[in-house]
Amino acid sequence: MMDELTVKELVFDPFVQTGVVAILGALITRVLLRHYPARRLVFQLGFFLALTALLYHHGIVPYEIAPDTTPAFERVFVAVAKIIWWINAAWVLTGFTRVFLIFERRPLEGRLIQDLVVGVIYLSAVLSVFAYVFSAPVGTLIATSGVFAIILGLALQSTLADVFSGIALNLSKAYEVGDWIVLNDGIEGRVVETNWRATHLLNASNDLVVLPNSGLAKAQLTNLSSPNRNHGVKLRVRVAPTMAPSTISDVMRTVLLSSNNIMPTPAPSVEIKSLDAHAVELELSFRVRDFGVAATARHEVYDLIYRHTRAAGLALAPPREAGAPAFVGQAAATAPTPRGTALRLVDAVPLFASLMDDEKAALADTMTRKTYRKGEVLAAQGDKLNSLVVIRTGVAVVSRDEGVGEIELSRLAPGDYFGESGLFAGAGEPGTVRALTFVVAYEVGQAALAKLMHDRPAIADDISLTLTRRAKTAATGLADDSGLGPAPSFSVLVTRIRQLFELPHG
Repeated sequence: MMDELTVKELVFDPFVQTGVVAILGALITRVLLRHYPARRLVFQLGFFLALTALLYHHGIVPYEIAPDTTPAFERVFVAVAKIIWWINAAWVLTGFTRVFLIFERRPLEGRLIQDLVVGVIYLSAVLSVFAYVFSAPVGTLIATSGVFAIILGLALQSTLADVFSGIALNLSKAYEVGDWIVLNDGIEGRVVETNWRATHLLNASNDLVVLPNSGLAKAQLTNLSSPNRNHGVKLRVRVAPTMAPSTISDVMRTVLLSSNNIMPTPAPSVEIKSLDAHAVELELSFRVRDFGVAATARHEVYDLIYRHTRAAGLALAPPREAGAPAFVGQAAATAPTPRGTALRLVDAVPLFASLMDDEKAALADTMTRKTYRKGEVLAAQGDKLNSLVVIRTGVAVVSRDEGVGEIELSRLAPGDYFGESGLFAGAGEPGTVRALTFVVAYEVGQAALAKLMHDRPAIADDISLTLTRRAKTAATGLADDSGLGPAPSFSVLVTRIRQLFELPHG
């Protein structure tokens, strides 16, 4: 009977109940659920509510000082119970802070705020323990510690400046992790981390630049990723005034229309900036989806300017500082006779780079010229073409029907080509090719290529190598515009070409 009473007393003893709850809570939250922040927070909240109910059941109020008449042993127990309660209260609040930042999927850029909030929570918990457990005069303690805080602040003045500057920058949201920023001294890069002391940038050379927050707070800063990640780009080009400025301006609009990296909205623009006897100067303005692709788009547009001006019979003018150019008529008289249009296109196609001069000339003689009106279809999706079509002037777009709508694969400018999927692999076109402007194109027939390959079968190997490289390059991009689908191996493609052109297997 005495043993039963002893067990019953132990079970309902507040010391035992509080100890068991505290041990189980610590074991589950700190061991079993340490890798599951959301579940740990839910359990911590439940445990905290259970602990609060248990203490109130036994008449223990964590935020009240125990009466002086409380026995010494019970006073120790009450103190321990209150400390456990305040520690768990701090854990629950910090858990809410951390899980909220994880749910927002922005833990790095919220690191300063998180650390600040967590620090305030733990400091408040410590002061509450001193006040309600040890009956310490917190006000006097804070006033006394202020002297030491002043001394410590003077010693850590530079570090504290970085800390408070970091807090100010984080609260003002001047930039976020992932933004590309430029300072007035020329330093620029993408923000990869912000902490108490500094902001880390990754510059264009892939080097890590560490900027103290105090210096960053004083600098003039331009955020190229705000208010959105779209970035504007402006280029200037000087063209020899051999045609009317309106015609040259139309050519530049065609340049922008044929780009694969420019955003269609807002629409790109061309503005004539100046006109004199030596050049028409134009400014091309367009936007890209992110600053990271600005350099790629700029390089593409420069390439397209060169190709479209050549296709339109225009010439780029020298810069202003180069002085006046030679008389155009005299330069034209002494210039070598230009190669034929078809032959120049053969020279521009990478597939024919390995051909000899006489082979290129023979192939150019067989090419046929075709014209297409704006909106006209050059080739439909799935068509198996038996010729290679090279764009001479104008812009065409390749789009694929996905059942729920069309997606744009690429745009074709002068020098680009299509039809290789049917000509060299016996496959259909990956998408419909449609003229965006008036298009002039030249076709290379299968019969002309077959004659060259029968005379020199090594041409098939060279073409296979070029196509394989192009397909692999396209596979690394957002869309496959090679026309060959998944990148085929060199041996497989050589075998296909030899079968289609009835060549002997080498």
